[in-house]
Amino acid sequence: MIVITGATGNVGRPLVELLASAGQKVRALTRDPASARLPSGVEAARTQDLPLDGATSLFLNPAVVWGGAEEMISKATDGGVRRIVLLSSAAALDDDPGNMLATRHRDLEKAIEDAGVEWVFTRPGEFDANALGWAEKLRAGEPVREPFPGSRSAPIHEKDIAAVAARALLDDDLVGTRPLLTGPETITHPDQVRMIGEAIGRPTRFEEITPEEAREEMLRLPYMRPGLVDVLLRLRAEAVDAPEEISPEVERITGRPPRAFAEWAADHADDFR
Repeated sequence: MIVITGATGNVGRPLVELLASAGQKVRALTRDPASARLPSGVEAARTQDLPLDGATSLFLNPAVVWGGAEEMISKATDGGVRRIVLLSSAAALDDDPGNMLATRHRDLEKAIEDAGVEWVFTRPGEFDANALGWAEKLRAGEPVREPFPGSRSAPIHEKDIAAVAARALLDDDLVGTRPLLTGPETITHPDQVRMIGEAIGRPTRFEEITPEEAREEMLRLPYMRPGLVDVLLRLRAEAVDAPEEISPEVERITGRPPRAFAEWAADHADDFR
């Protein structure tokens, strides 16, 4: 039995689909199993109940344990879970003590290591799916307003993260590794906005704003905190001069090149129309 947390999320859903199509026994944890629309044969259960009985492997999305993972890790190990695959982050490579994202992911990785189970920590960088945060504005014909238009990253398609996670759950060759995952190209946010426009068949616009304006807008979001906002802006500024390097790990692990952002935009075109 493989338990997937965050089973209806950006990575969890394609991961559940991959495992189900491979004939694996899957229990998908979600806040609302009744509306999950999962593949036939997949067992749906509530995340809040932590139903880990009978599980041998666990895919852990940190979003479901951001307030503390001790209970889930303890219940998993006590219940016989032998392997935990963590959706960690490339942020864990940043040694800035003020980067709470990096600190949280490193702490979670250490807690899993200390639990004495087999582990794999997938470390994706920026998600293609982060662009869904622009959907409301682009549907309304408004510009995407952000600072540092020259900032470059190598965003990754959620299906590629899921493919790596599936290998980590099913095979033994990734145990004890921390694969860094990126997309196939370094691009800017203006590039992404343009490619979304090409996918939906109408022009889209990017508008540069100052870091100060961006900070004010970001702090209006309920999940943002001043320290986190400052770190995110710092990383964006640094990526203007030092763009993210392309990692070979997706192709090495899955046997196929990672999907380009243009493919992601085509897959999600309806979200922006």
